Amino acid sequence: MKTTQRILIIGLVFISGIINATDIKISSLNELAKYASKSGNVITMTPGVYQLANYLTVDSMRVRHERKEFSYIVFSGNNNVFKLDGVEIKVDTELRTALNPPIHSDEFLITGANNSFHGLTIRCVGEGTSPGGTVLQVAGKGNVLKDIIIHVAGAFPYGYGDLFGKGKAVETVIPHKKHSGLLVTGSETKLYRCKLYNRSFGHCFFIQKNPENVYFEDCYAEGVIRTTDEILAETSGPAFDVNFRTWTQNREGKYIVTPGYMKSLCEDGFRTYGSSKNIYFKNCTAKNTRGGFELRAHGVKLENCTTIGTERAYWVGDNAIVKNCKGDANYGPLLFVEGSNVDVDLVVDPAESDRVVHALVTVQGKDNTVVLRSPKGEKRKQNLPILIGYTHPMHGESMSPYDEGETRNLKIKNETAMPIKIGGKVSDCTIETNGEVIENKGESIKIIKIK
Repeated sequence: MKTTQRILIIGLVFISGIINATDIKISSLNELAKYASKSGNVITMTPGVYQLANYLTVDSMRVRHERKEFSYIVFSGNNNVFKLDGVEIKVDTELRTALNPPIHSDEFLITGANNSFHGLTIRCVGEGTSPGGTVLQVAGKGNVLKDIIIHVAGAFPYGYGDLFGKGKAVETVIPHKKHSGLLVTGSETKLYRCKLYNRSFGHCFFIQKNPENVYFEDCYAEGVIRTTDEILAETSGPAFDVNFRTWTQNREGKYIVTPGYMKSLCEDGFRTYGSSKNIYFKNCTAKNTRGGFELRAHGVKLENCTTIGTERAYWVGDNAIVKNCKGDANYGPLLFVEGSNVDVDLVVDPAESDRVVHALVTVQGKDNTVVLRSPKGEKRKQNLPILIGYTHPMHGESMSPYDEGETRNLKIKNETAMPIKIGGKVSDCTIETNGEVIENKGESIKIIKIK
């Protein structure tokens, strides 16, 4: 069955469910949890701020742990419409500490199919931590989320990004308790105008378990940034206690925080894992996150997306399409290409800073097409090299060195006036550029100068 036919059938089933739905008015989290497990209803909740701790107390967490009830509310029903405009659920993170759930469990979980959610805000507050997992996971099929806002908090340590590891015991200098925002594992999930403000070490929006046909439109992810100089100025705390030892080496081969760089305190704005199919991002923005769009699954598509002040903006793998997108290299590279059959069209925002950045772009792989443009009449003043035939640095960390990677049949058009450096594992490429070629170690390289 073709994708368009499948979407049409799902839409008809969804509409049919709405026509036969029962209108329900609610004004408490207890009622919301009740109707979350039922099907075929239109639930309208009275606007207001609802304290989760008034519904689930700290004292009740021990019993929930024994019952293995690790999610606060599970939306297991099907064909519902939840009208939650003006509704805010305030989540005290101390509840998560008291619950002590296993790693990678979720606080709010959607397992039902063909539901629609409108207008909910979830706000994490307090000093508690989670051992891992997300505020919200969308696991069921065919769910639609509109105007959802999530404020994430509750990780340890917070304030350093991934400088001290990402959670693997063999690599981690400081053991982490992550807390992420919104996880999609269900196929046919669609998100419109959803916003995530991350004040935690963890991802904003991310995709796992290989769902298909996931769509993001007008979504926004925002983190917080901090200079490595500020981190090094600490005289106490987790970083000070480990003598600022990092889990990746810097360009001098040392495992230590290096001054001059900018770090995001969260993980990625939009991230994919595995081999998901038909993942599409339109008009989405990532600001001050580690990776803006780290989409290394096969065949992702981006259109009219934007990055602002990220450690690294776009990171794409096989068969990715990046059209009419833009971003800056203010604190780190604009683009890593590591796959094949990639088609990229990017506008380079001329924003600059005093932070150390080593490259504008790195490209490896085969049969790729890359176009780099500048806004009309605007170009960067500081030169940043376009590295052809080079890998991303280890773990994407800006302080770490780059290596060379095999690159064949690349077609690149550079309209940014930035210099180009071609490595020794590059062959059979066509390069159009209005910037200088500062080094060429490749074979069969055709260079066309753009006036």
